[in-house]
Amino acid sequence: MSLEACFESLQRAGEAALIVYITAGDPSLERLPDILQMLQEAGTDMVEIGFPFSDPLADGPVIQAAMDRALARGTTPARILETVSHCRTQIEMPLIAFTYYNPVLRYGLERFAQDARAAGFDACLITDLPPDEADAWLPAARAAQLQTIFLLTPTSTTERIRLVAERGQGFIYCVSRTGVTGARDELPPDLPDLIARIREHTRLPVAVGFGISKPEHVRAVARIADGAVVGSQIVHYLHEYADSPHWAKVVGDFVRALKSACKRG
Repeated sequence: MSLEACFESLQRAGEAALIVYITAGDPSLERLPDILQMLQEAGTDMVEIGFPFSDPLADGPVIQAAMDRALARGTTPARILETVSHCRTQIEMPLIAFTYYNPVLRYGLERFAQDARAAGFDACLITDLPPDEADAWLPAARAAQLQTIFLLTPTSTTERIRLVAERGQGFIYCVSRTGVTGARDELPPDLPDLIARIREHTRLPVAVGFGISKPEHVRAVARIADGAVVGSQIVHYLHEYADSPHWAKVVGDFVRALKSACKRG
């Protein structure tokens, strides 16, 4: 299912999308297919698969630690793509490659875009690649039919919003607050105004991430946006319960609670 079809289906059902972030290779790359299957069965609508990077400046301590563990286990972009390709036929959810520009540049822009699409990724979000510096990447991504998702933040200017609306595909990732990823207690009060500013310039769906960690957060986001991204809390649970025989139930129950909060009205 494409990103567009997923959002359209959810809109008809009166729901926002639950988008889950996980770090490939943590707790192990061999368990990635089982994690994706668990997320799908628990109701996740889309998954961002994080490619570990040694200098993840946009990520908070939980995801940084997960990336360190994954790198220490020998997780590489090539191994991630191979793992995803082997299990993609069992996964119906759209998959998004979540990465930084350096690993993509070293892999080769055209090669990465082509290999990611061939492995089954629908889109790519390169966190430190702004739209005005994406001239080299966008032709490679478009040639491979790999959609590019861009970030907007509370400090984004109107010009930046317009540029993201023009160049972005799939959906716009709205960063709820300045700073890095990580669980928070409350959502910022100016978030509705930020989403309203974005909607003035695009018809693309808007998903909110950074600091979304509880069902009540998801419920609040579902009232004003098209999707909620939950990352650090899921990554934390996958690590905390990695050695438990009940890990799939524990994490799955949490995901089901998040998905239940996506219903509007």
